[in-house]
Amino acid sequence: MTDATTSGTDGARTDRTAPPVRVSLLRRTRWAVLDWWYAIRWQVRSLGPTTADDYRSGDGQPVVVVPGVYETWHFMRPLMDALHDRGHPVHVLPVLRHNLRPVPESAAEVLAYLDEHDLRDVLLVAHSKGGLIGKYAMTRLDDHGRIDRMVAVSTPFAGSGYARLAPVRHLRAFRSSDPVLAGLARELDANARITSVYGVFDTLIPEGSALAGATNVRVPVGGHFRILGDPRTRAAVLAAADPDHPGTAEPRPGPTPAEPRPGPARPRPEP
Repeated sequence: MTDATTSGTDGARTDRTAPPVRVSLLRRTRWAVLDWWYAIRWQVRSLGPTTADDYRSGDGQPVVVVPGVYETWHFMRPLMDALHDRGHPVHVLPVLRHNLRPVPESAAEVLAYLDEHDLRDVLLVAHSKGGLIGKYAMTRLDDHGRIDRMVAVSTPFAGSGYARLAPVRHLRAFRSSDPVLAGLARELDANARITSVYGVFDTLIPEGSALAGATNVRVPVGGHFRILGDPRTRAAVLAAADPDHPGTAEPRPGPTPAEPRPGPARPRPEP
């Protein structure tokens, strides 16, 4: 099947028809091993000396990062570094800890932080579950319009088929039939303010992360976690964050797949 896409930034592609990508079992297995190894390394790195205060300087559009389940904000450092180097003050929410609470509760923490610090015109940059939290905050809680838009990386907007097999409730919440997830799927108006960045294969989201009405950017990376450290992902996120920056090509939105079913110096991360 022909991949009908248009070229984006540094190998990223903006999907028009978003056809599925056929990936061999051997490559999927290799990507899965690399993915979990990446996640383990960043869990260890979260114990390092870098603090949230290192990122709050800058006069650009404020950025608030929202990590995925079992992740602290440290997992987002590859993207935080790139955004901060562009002049964005980057904020994190340590109160989320490892992000195990339900989406509505975590979204309320996001809005509470924005209110407390009087942040406006905010760009949310999220990974995985963080994208669901961000969309919930945008559509259900942001009465004062503090959130401008969101860039979500590898977010299960349509759920994950693996969630029904999960042994714990906070993972089973990623079923497409979950009331919160199904409700967010019906919130279509906000999708125009979302850029969804995802790889050609996701080890945890077999359905993928394409979102109807959003700007969907597919990067030639396999995995759910290691996509955060890939230079092509950083380029795609920067393109979405700063489309007018010199040398940055803004991804062009096009028709997306079928409508979803209701229902001081810092250490640099390795790629």
